Formats: sequence, structure tokens, C-alpha cells
Amino acid sequence: MFDVCLLGTGGMLPLPNRFLTSCLIRFGGHSILIDCGEGTQITMRRTGWSFKDIDYILFTHYHADHISGLPGLLLTIGNCERTEPVTLIGPKGLRKVVEGLMIIAPGLPFEVRTMELTPEMIEEQTEMELGGMVVKCCRANHGVPCVSYSVEVRRRPRFDPVRAKEAGIPLEFWRVLQRGENAVGADGTLYTPDMVLAEERKGIKVTYATDSRPTDSIVRLAEGSDLFICEGMYGEPDKEMKAKEHKHMSYSEAALMAKKAGVQELWLTHFSPAMPNPGDYLETAAAVFENTKVGKDRMIREFTYTDE
Repeated sequence: MFDVCLLGTGGMLPLPNRFLTSCLIRFGGHSILIDCGEGTQITMRRTGWSFKDIDYILFTHYHADHISGLPGLLLTIGNCERTEPVTLIGPKGLRKVVEGLMIIAPGLPFEVRTMELTPEMIEEQTEMELGGMVVKCCRANHGVPCVSYSVEVRRRPRFDPVRAKEAGIPLEFWRVLQRGENAVGADGTLYTPDMVLAEERKGIKVTYATDSRPTDSIVRLAEGSDLFICEGMYGEPDKEMKAKEHKHMSYSEAALMAKKAGVQELWLTHFSPAMPNPGDYLETAAAVFENTKVGKDRMIREFTYTDE
């Protein structure tokens, strides 16, 4: 239904058992890739997931560990005989960066489109509908322009045919009302969706934040998420000052944001290469937010609707 795979969990530089930052989300035959660090195409190939289905690639920012895998990935997508456009989305500077990287990925059989997020879109958390998913972003606090993303599948309220019959609504208007639109009968009678729709149904929401200090904007973006994927660059308790200096987050800071946002589950990612065993420090996060997991490359979560 809605699948999330944390393709790479490394920050700064890859390790033999840890690829650089990347996350793939699939829904309804469409895929959204968030960030594309070096080696993304290798770790993705190990999952067996389709390259050809990647319609959108979202970038948090343009440090090499988040975008250096793009040329190779695009060439791999091309080798899968994709002909439909692929859209790249990110903060200011995207076009310039992509133009440079595309020098070593010429002759693609599909169009590469770019969309730069405006300051207004970022500040207002403007909604973008991408492949049936609703994507929003907010400003992160890093040393360069950087954003965090949420990806959500929303559901229409359930249609109640019994109420429709009792209200005497003609069958021809049922589908219109189910879409949330008004309908007017031949005699001028107005039929509205609230006459036939039941209560709201819970969808699925995932939020992804990396390379940032804790911010209220990320907390607002992540509110109510089923899964919050957040950087935990430093797990060691004595690295709090280093996290502040380099504008990254510690385990406990990520956990506190998860708690404030009321998310269901937290996955930590983007680990420092100086931290070979991120699981050693899980308790520092779990003490703040119990349902915390240390991310691993190719860690997968399959979501289904809670009422089905």
C-alpha cells in the first residue's frame, strides 16, 4: 500500500556497511526518492525495488552526501527504458547544481525537470500533490539552504449509501458527492457531501528531516506522523556541543522533537562515520521517546490503513 525504505543511513562519507543518505517511498505505482547520496543506486538494487517507477526526487540540500549519487541513478533509470519525465525538487540552487552534474549523465531517454522551492512555499508549507501523495516542506536550520519534507496519503470520508437512500438522493449524484462536490437536481434541490459522507478517515504520513538543528517548524511539519525519520548525527552524550557547532542533531534532540510532534514512531538516521555502532546509544533517545529505532540500510516499513 504505502512503503518506506531507508536506503542509506550514513552522513558525510560512506562506510563499507553504510551507504549515504537516501529514502524511497512507494505508493500507487509511483515512487518518491528523498536525497540521493553516493551509492544510492547500489543499495536500492539490493532491495529489488524498481528504478523505473521513480517519478520525483526531492533534495533537502546540496551537500555531496545528499546529491552525489544523482548522475549514476539517472543513468540507471534510463537503462530501465523509462521515457516519462523525472522531476527534481529542492531549495534554491537546484538548477545550477543539476546542470553541473548532468554533464556526466548525457543522453538520457527521458526529460529531467527541475522545480526550485520558493521561500514562500517553504515558509507556508505549501502542499504539492505528487503521484497521489501530498508533499509539504519546511525550513531546516543548517549551514546552507535546507528543507525537511512530509509525505502524506489522505483519504476521503467513507461514503454511506444508506444515508444517501434515506435522503432520496438520485443515484447519478452519488459519485459526485463522494468526491466532495455539490450536486444540483433537475428541480433545483441542492445535495451536499455532508449528507452522505461519514467521519474522516486516517491516512498515512511520513516526515523526513536531516541536517538541521531542532526547529519548531520541523515539529509542526511532523505533527501526527506515523513515522518520523530524523537525523541522529551524534549518539554520544558528550557530543552535544559538536552537534550545535555543525548544525546537526543528537539522538536526544531528535527524540524530543518526536515527542513534541506526537509521532507514532521515530527512526534515527544520518549517522556520523565516527560512530560505527549507532545502536550502542539507542537508550539516550528511547529515554526521551520510547518508540525509537536506530535506522539501518534498507530498513523497510509497509503501511496499511488502520481501519482496514
